[in-house]
Amino acid sequence: MEVVPLATATDVARLAADTIEALVRRRAAAGTPAVLGLATGSTPLATYAELLARRGAGTAPSYEGVRTFNLDEYVGLPPGHEQSYLATIRRELTDGLAIPPERVHGPDPTPDTLPLAGERYEQEIRDAGGIDLQVLGIGTDGHIGFNEPGSSLASLTRIKTLTARTRRDNARFFGAEDDPGGVPHHVLTQGIATILRAGHLLLLATGEAKAAAVAAAVEGAVTASCPASALQFHPHASVILDEGAASRLTRLDYYREVWAEKPDWQGL
Repeated sequence: MEVVPLATATDVARLAADTIEALVRRRAAAGTPAVLGLATGSTPLATYAELLARRGAGTAPSYEGVRTFNLDEYVGLPPGHEQSYLATIRRELTDGLAIPPERVHGPDPTPDTLPLAGERYEQEIRDAGGIDLQVLGIGTDGHIGFNEPGSSLASLTRIKTLTARTRRDNARFFGAEDDPGGVPHHVLTQGIATILRAGHLLLLATGEAKAAAVAAAVEGAVTASCPASALQFHPHASVILDEGAASRLTRLDYYREVWAEKPDWQGL
């Protein structure tokens, strides 16, 4: 696991965008367009805005052929609901990058086929050749995707019940900052084992509210009580943090020194 402590949330977004663009260019040059895994929480939005700004400035790579897979999807929202994660990622990123809707994928929450939705999504990812780079956020309780504390480290895509804490965290997206009443109780989410199959994991965290969860994930024991700690098992996991999110790391000076001395050509 590589931990990259930066000064600001803007720095986090820029480095994450650099990393995504480098992959897209590299895979395009090889003739095999990239497959991106996308998170739809609040933290990655700055990275997505940075990618769109670069496209507007004419400096971005072509996203021709790129396919995307969302981490998760709410269950129980009406079709086309603006807070569905498929609608969100199209609005916040993929439409602006000119990625056609048919190449933008998410778990299918259709009620009639819900019992097999996880298996279908796993097969879709396999059929695409697997995810090259998975963008991740981290919850204040250490969850990734919607794998809440206690989730199996061997879990695959499946339906999960959201905790009251996570529903409160997401209430702001439904126009009620402190009232989770309108937030769905269930989601379909990639499992921890599904996430760990991606070629490169890019976990982004900003703000002091995430500091305890980051410290547990990066420096604590690997445990289902902190699902993000499973990233310690991955051979290519990058954790990009601003000052606030990094503030409770005990080896912070070490991470800063390693990043400062890293060869420019190496990247993440």
